Amino acid sequence: MQKIFIKNCLIKPLQAKLISPFRTALGQHDSLENLAFYVELSDGTKGFGEAAVASHITGETLQATQANLELIAKEILGQEISGYLAISSYLHQKFANNKCAVAAVEMAILDALTKHLNIPLWKLFGSAPAKITSDITIVISDLDETIATTKEFYRKGFRTFKVKIGRDDVLDLKRVLAVKKHTRNSPIILDANQGYTADQTLKFLKELKRLGVKPKLIEQPVNKEDWEGLKKVSQLAGIPVCADESASSVSDVVRIIKEKAALAINIKLMKFGLVQAREAAILASAAGIDLMIGGMMESPLAMTAAAHVAAGMGCFKYIDLDTPFFISTAPRIGGLRHVTYLNSKGIYDVSKVKCGIGIDL
Repeated sequence: MQKIFIKNCLIKPLQAKLISPFRTALGQHDSLENLAFYVELSDGTKGFGEAAVASHITGETLQATQANLELIAKEILGQEISGYLAISSYLHQKFANNKCAVAAVEMAILDALTKHLNIPLWKLFGSAPAKITSDITIVISDLDETIATTKEFYRKGFRTFKVKIGRDDVLDLKRVLAVKKHTRNSPIILDANQGYTADQTLKFLKELKRLGVKPKLIEQPVNKEDWEGLKKVSQLAGIPVCADESASSVSDVVRIIKEKAALAINIKLMKFGLVQAREAAILASAAGIDLMIGGMMESPLAMTAAAHVAAGMGCFKYIDLDTPFFISTAPRIGGLRHVTYLNSKGIYDVSKVKCGIGIDL
């Protein structure tokens, strides 16, 4: 049987304008500034991946990611595509501090492999893909902007709202109440992005409860290194607590399970890559931990790859794959094609994908 190997690699900027700055407690994205990674196999099959660089969250930089991808491109040339697990293991060891680069390479390799095999990506993660529906994020902003964007997304059909908090608890309270008022009691998720202390979080939730608001979930309320604070909130909040920045590796997931530090974990491809995202999800699910699938500021390419993981595995309770709705222009490297499985209400249906991720650049 003819062996199929990686014949060529290419790195290109993946850029797009946003409808408005994407603000969180940690910082903001003013535009989408990512990197696309291409692989071409010896039979001509092409695969595409994306590195979403979120410097204010992970400390990774565009320049370092570009350099690492160039190094990886040289190292994987000539390697057989069937050795993707060995390639993944090597990349995680050598580039442990640049996970978005690892994610981009894994994404491209698995896109190419599943295209070569003529199967959709989700089949690597499960036997039948479920339709999944994303929430929509209400970024940190003033009260007027919060109300306007909330009304607009509700009009478009979104019915779960993820409200960014963590900079100003007084304004945050007003914003959450406004979102609740203008969404006809739709479920609300809070995301503090490490912006509060444990005591601030508990006080904030207590005040919301007094005002008749019970969020469905609160994500990463405290600093990622504050494990005792995370556990305190988990024990006393009265609602599920989701670890995001505190869950950035499989070893973090093991610790969360062992110490009962959170009731949910946000799995992001840019933190785990595709292979270890699957392993982390399996571990957490086995331990009774709920799962969220999320992302950084990503184009439909990486978001849809994440949708394949979640839809294929079928074990994700919370879906946060909404960043395509914050992009105002097509990425400036030729555009994205075949986006037929994401509708205007945030519903992903990857059962329509014939092979690979289903998006070509």
